[in-house]
Amino acid sequence: MSKLFNYDKAVNSILFSLSELGGMTDMHKLCKILYFADQRHLSVYGRSITGDTYIAMQFGPVPSCVDDILKALRGDSFFSSSAEIEPLRNSLSFENRYMIRALQAPDMDDLSKTDVECLAYAINLCKDKSFSELTEFSHGLAWSSTRRDREMSVKDILREVGDEEAYVDYIADIQKTQSAFL
Repeated sequence: MSKLFNYDKAVNSILFSLSELGGMTDMHKLCKILYFADQRHLSVYGRSITGDTYIAMQFGPVPSCVDDILKALRGDSFFSSSAEIEPLRNSLSFENRYMIRALQAPDMDDLSKTDVECLAYAINLCKDKSFSELTEFSHGLAWSSTRRDREMSVKDILREVGDEEAYVDYIADIQKTQSAFL
């Protein structure tokens, strides 16, 4: 799915999530919000919000491109001094190694009504859960079916929410076709 990654939607999804959570949250909670929002949007509307690829990490699904961007912003990456990261420093900052703060409001023109609907759903789902509760909650079928530090399949992400196999195959085929043209 990484060829389908939409930087602007991802950044504005982060900013929207942070704004709904009082302006700040930890990376773990943010990653789970994005996972459940992307999963719901993919299941209900046939596309992911961010287009990110999810990796089955020890503490649950992690959006690969978002994780790379946040690590670069935090200074933990070869790309930390990259020109592409500089504009993001006006939008987000790290309070410590794990807590992210929004420095500006999201550009709502980059998020569709259905993006916001699914983000709000995921925020509500995750906002009151502790680190360990979110970890356990995100260790569903897709995570359990994937070796650690490997890409989670779109099919398993959809199966996890109970989508029918014909729909799972259809969405996977659409994403494969879209990726081929990018």
